[in-house]
Amino acid sequence: MNGVHSITKEIAEGIVINIETGLLAKQANGSVTVRSGDTIVFSAATMSKEARSDIDFMPLVVDFDEKMYAAGKFPGGFFKREGRPSERAILYSRIIDRSIRPLFQKGLRNDVCISSFPLSIDNDFPADVLSIIASSAALCISDIPFNGPVGAVRVGEIDKKFILNPTIDQIEKSDIDIVVVGKENNILMIEGSFNEIPEDKIIEVINYALPAITKICDLQKELISLINPTKSSVYLQEPTEDIINALDSILTSSITDRFPLKTKQDFENLEKELKDEILSTLSERFGTEFVENNLLLINQAFQNRLKKIIRNYVIKNKKRVDGRNLDEIRPISIQVGLLPRAHGSALFTRGQTQALSIATLGTQEDSQIIDTLYQSSNEIRKRYMHHYNFPGFSVGEARPSRGPGRREIGHGALAEKALLPVLPKESDFPYTIRVVSEILESNGSSSMASTCGSSLSLMDAGVPISKHVGGIAMGLIYENDEIVVLSDITGLEDALGDMDFKVTGTIDGVSALQLDVKVPGIPIDALSIALKKANEGRKVIIEKMNQAISHPREVLSNYAPRIEMIQINPDKISDVIGQGGKIIKKIIEETGSKISIEQDGKIYIASTSREGLNRTIEIINNITKPIVPGQIYIGKVTKIFNFGALVEIAPGKEGLVHISELSKTRVKNVEDVLKLGDEVTVKVLDLESNGKINLSIKALSENSSDSKSNKHSGKQKRTNR
Repeated sequence: MNGVHSITKEIAEGIVINIETGLLAKQANGSVTVRSGDTIVFSAATMSKEARSDIDFMPLVVDFDEKMYAAGKFPGGFFKREGRPSERAILYSRIIDRSIRPLFQKGLRNDVCISSFPLSIDNDFPADVLSIIASSAALCISDIPFNGPVGAVRVGEIDKKFILNPTIDQIEKSDIDIVVVGKENNILMIEGSFNEIPEDKIIEVINYALPAITKICDLQKELISLINPTKSSVYLQEPTEDIINALDSILTSSITDRFPLKTKQDFENLEKELKDEILSTLSERFGTEFVENNLLLINQAFQNRLKKIIRNYVIKNKKRVDGRNLDEIRPISIQVGLLPRAHGSALFTRGQTQALSIATLGTQEDSQIIDTLYQSSNEIRKRYMHHYNFPGFSVGEARPSRGPGRREIGHGALAEKALLPVLPKESDFPYTIRVVSEILESNGSSSMASTCGSSLSLMDAGVPISKHVGGIAMGLIYENDEIVVLSDITGLEDALGDMDFKVTGTIDGVSALQLDVKVPGIPIDALSIALKKANEGRKVIIEKMNQAISHPREVLSNYAPRIEMIQINPDKISDVIGQGGKIIKKIIEETGSKISIEQDGKIYIASTSREGLNRTIEIINNITKPIVPGQIYIGKVTKIFNFGALVEIAPGKEGLVHISELSKTRVKNVEDVLKLGDEVTVKVLDLESNGKINLSIKALSENSSDSKSNKHSGKQKRTNR
């Protein structure tokens, strides 16, 4: 391509998108910038010249990198350069990958790499949607075989009105946040979170998005016509006719006579038996060397043929490999409170998928600080986190753990979004909440099991969530315009089907969803049917969850911190902190509590004991409430003079008890009555104009006979008040 080419189109009122190529990164197979407002995203697509012969999958890598300079910011942390991708960057990479992967030719084995990052960011145009468009456009104008373009938009809702590509501020206020990716009225990818909305409204949202998606595709087509790229002829890994014919003679529909296969292991045993027979037959026919040189092709042909037989069986019999009806949920068992030291725990088992979810409660200090591209007047903190772990043993694999991968981060984020609508407000429950879902066994829908387990563990921990959130994964077989929807899919059904549609929600509506497809788009009719079936399945699952635990525990675990929030006058914050933090450090040392103070005067106090919590509140109240004559305090003697003693009645507040105010009888020496460190009950006599506080012990004995003990050593034990 020669020269710079630029196309601009208004895809909706006030939303203009520009795509430009030819200026940057001209050695890539294809590169573009996509701009909307002041947000500019760059994407480059490259492909290796040679195909790989050692793999049986399409080697696509997508990287989205957050560049903090795009927002005029320094990266956080000790090293002032971008390092490991943030969770947000990984999630952006995943939605690009999921949007474009179905549109590559089957059998393509050349490495394809998409590199995308922002060059400029504003708060009006988030980068994720633009990065999908940019990646699609870079592929379309390159010589890489790609069946695009695709269009992507985000939809929000404010005041019951849909908004196309809402700003960051609008997204935070919206009851809907959904990214829809499609092509020619077919849907390729959906990622959404909602405030418990009905299923038919989701279909409304998708239909609202489609016209803009079409315009974005048309915009890319205009650019393609200017470039007129020639697509490369690439090697496609395809089985030979000899292999296909040999497999057809062995793999016949008669293998379905072995159905139902109740467990994953039953199917794996059948699969191994068939594969051994195929390899033996091919070795006899073509020789051992032929088989060894074509193992990948033989396996590909085997999987394709087996997949076709199973799909036809399901379509014809309306039964599944494991014998279930199309909308039947696998058996569910639930245990809660099984870990004695955890703040909350739940074991959720559905079929051969098992998730152990553990809830932990912490203070504000435990919240996660988010280093984001977008501008915010306040530090962004995350008070609810869900982490998902998928160890090798869960699927019977002998592999070490090397930290969470992109899939684990994506599944954790989905379950996290699912629970957000039912969480209590921070003002009502001032805790940081973390849930970890350990997948102990997996045969499909493990992310949805972790959603259910999280809801159960939160209730077990006493977190006042409003209701349970359940999750279900829906599958699809779309053959010759026939739509067969499968509820609660297994790993096998995920692999042989045309979509993986995860839907979470309460009894009242959908809270999150995620759609991945294996084909170049599916019709909205299929999604509509799947959403209806998901609603029915979700109700069955939530009923089982309610049988295990239907309301949050009334009492927190003995091992969870106790947290309370008190409000003080912001002008008094410095009094609580003290010079150089002296007072607040002293309070923490005395009570063992954790204290977090906000600029608006909110003080969050956390302690593992109720006694420490109450003492902290008492001290802070004494510091912040005004001192008036007549008030009585229990204080500590901090200094002794020959004319009296200083008594600290609250941290940082001291008053003088003159020697004449120590007792009704004459006192010659102050130390005859008081010693350093003594606790003594005193009454405020008056406040001088310079702020000095005059205290009295004598005034108490004059007013009450209960203060006789002050005549003696002056030492008093602190009493409960």
